[in-house]
Amino acid sequence: MNYKWTVLTVTTIGVLMSGIDSRILIVGLPQVAAALHADAEQAIWLTQAYTLGSTIVLLLVGRVSDMFGRVKIYIVGFALFTLGSALIGLSSGPTEVIALRVLQGVGSGILNTNSVAMIVDATPIKELGFSLGLNMSSFRFGAMAGLTLSGVLLAFFNWRALFWVNVPVGVFGTIWAWRRLKEIGITDKNEPFDVIGLITFTVTLTSFLLVLTFQAYGLAEVNTVYLLMLICVVSLAAFVGYERKIEHPVIDLRLLRIREFTGGVIAQLLNAAAWGAVLLLLSLYLQIVLGFSAFDAGVRLIPFEIVGLAVGLISGRLSDKYGPLPFTTGGLVITSLSLYLFSTVGVDTPFTYVLMYTLIFGAGTGLFGSPNMSSLMGAVPPERRGVASAFRAIMFSIGLTISLNIAILLMALVVPYGLLSQIITEQVAELTDANKLLFLDGMKLTYLWLAGVNTLAIIPSILRGKRIVNEPLGPTDAALE
Repeated sequence: MNYKWTVLTVTTIGVLMSGIDSRILIVGLPQVAAALHADAEQAIWLTQAYTLGSTIVLLLVGRVSDMFGRVKIYIVGFALFTLGSALIGLSSGPTEVIALRVLQGVGSGILNTNSVAMIVDATPIKELGFSLGLNMSSFRFGAMAGLTLSGVLLAFFNWRALFWVNVPVGVFGTIWAWRRLKEIGITDKNEPFDVIGLITFTVTLTSFLLVLTFQAYGLAEVNTVYLLMLICVVSLAAFVGYERKIEHPVIDLRLLRIREFTGGVIAQLLNAAAWGAVLLLLSLYLQIVLGFSAFDAGVRLIPFEIVGLAVGLISGRLSDKYGPLPFTTGGLVITSLSLYLFSTVGVDTPFTYVLMYTLIFGAGTGLFGSPNMSSLMGAVPPERRGVASAFRAIMFSIGLTISLNIAILLMALVVPYGLLSQIITEQVAELTDANKLLFLDGMKLTYLWLAGVNTLAIIPSILRGKRIVNEPLGPTDAALE
């Protein structure tokens, strides 16, 4: 078998698992929070802890993979993800689950980052868009499975099944990766690891998330929020200043000198910040306003994944032929349109309208994703792909992480904390019609702001321009056999 296809098949399992876990709590979050007796803050951190873990580890995995080999680290990621899933299923309280979600997120971050880097290593340039599109499609398929599995598992089992479902797949994937993958990427064991960069970045991101959390829920005095903001700004300044001075930074900011890479990364960050919270908002709308069960709500979100999958495959293939710019920018325009349309949804809006808006949303995200990834990854030299892939994944994860926090903060401008807590922790039976309308008002405001954020992404997408120098992006066909 051509080694490219070996890599694709093995990485598909890892990305599939990640896709399942990325969606399985979206529909079931209220039920899981209620079973764990979690309040609104803890419920949100059931999702945020996972994303925070996957984001922080990206600082490690890019450099460590370049030092010791992407395949070795990929196998470790598989094992950590599987272990975290098993331990969460044995947990007894929200604090324990949140801590273990960090471990699970660490494994997921390793899988997502190294799968892209290994595919780029093993794929000739003319097939790169298609291969990355196939990789993203695996994520979409897992996401679809997560949406339906959530409702089914909660209907027949308890919340623990949402995590134990990963265990048999994870065991198989870990063993298969260990037996089938081989190192073909370029490694460099001589560079030191940037501990200061890791610490300052972690402090920056964590303090920023706490600012958004405390501000949204009113859980701290104003002075505490200001102190956290100061810590965030100071640590960010220290991080950037230190990374620019040292020879081997944990995030190579020199990559930002590559215009195509910079445009793609910034566009991806803003796009992820805009759409990351949308599926949760839609799920809450379907369950609270329209009265669907968790399973029915999950099924009605699947069209987003199907359209995203189909369009992602097509746009990945076409971008190989015509270049990524028309597809990335066009996808952002369509996504902004869909977010605006979501802001017009009300109590009496027919579900067929909501479905149509969901299809448009899926088409926009699918059109943007794989061409943008192909563009920014294809713009960097081969020996920096590990760090570049981590950089890309970090920006994407940061976008997803802050998206939910931003959405809750915007909702809190309209909806009181007590009502938000009722909604998120499945106390919907107590909601009056007036409170449901208040929830809708908060949701509409949030969609409009998210549409504005996504529209800003169009600017860097256009300004990335076209690639001036075509670096060799893949090994020769003979090396892939």
